[in-house]
Amino acid sequence: MVAPATETLLAHVTSGRRAKRMVEILDLVSDRGAISLAELSDTLGISAATARRDLSDLAAQNLLLRTHGGASALDRSRELPVALRDTRFQDAKRAIARAMVERLPAERYVIALCGGTTTAGVARELANHRDIAVVTNSLTIASLLSGFAGVRVVMTGGFLRPQSLELVGALAESTFNSVNVGTAILGADGITAGAGVTTHDETEARTNHAMVAKAQRAVVVADGSKIGRVALAQCAPIDEIATLITDSSADPEELQRIRAAGVEVVVVDAAP
Repeated sequence: MVAPATETLLAHVTSGRRAKRMVEILDLVSDRGAISLAELSDTLGISAATARRDLSDLAAQNLLLRTHGGASALDRSRELPVALRDTRFQDAKRAIARAMVERLPAERYVIALCGGTTTAGVARELANHRDIAVVTNSLTIASLLSGFAGVRVVMTGGFLRPQSLELVGALAESTFNSVNVGTAILGADGITAGAGVTTHDETEARTNHAMVAKAQRAVVVADGSKIGRVALAQCAPIDEIATLITDSSADPEELQRIRAAGVEVVVVDAAP
């Protein structure tokens, strides 16, 4: 069941334009530490009433702290709801997804896809694949794939995480442990040579590791903002990752450390 605060936010984010604006607000608050209604209105060119409504909805989701006359930042590592995450770095995610699918066999094959906005992009790029099976714990990805004639979908069981719309826990892990997968395609909230692939939720991390452990190879698809970041829980150590596909905004020094750890690094052009 979706948490009440998340349900409220999803009900109010009715357009892509507003979702992008709310992400811009979070970035402004994070960069400045605090912002007033007047500053927000001037910076984004919106009315005070609109700014007030957006801040109230973001505060209801515990993404910022509402103050008298404005808002202040909370933890920078707090996870964005899926309704907002899909608006960020779209050009980079599309380029990464295309590069991933180009590396898959054209004939019968099995992949695993965890949830995430970049892995959802990979799912969209499978529209013309002739014969592929996708094992996933993501409701979003299963829905995207359901209309593709050449794609067979295997859903795991598990408990639903409302923040990511993923099924996690022992039932999901059992499904991944019982199938043979050619390539596990993993999103990330962070990846470094030292910490490996990380995410915000411990249960989600364990489920993702079960996906990686049974695959012949694991590929991480992550936009440049995730490179060099470390989140709470490890999905996989770096030595379990065969390839990282990212974009040209990624930190080159961290990419070199990841290469030195034995990972193939593919950098794509994020230009639209």
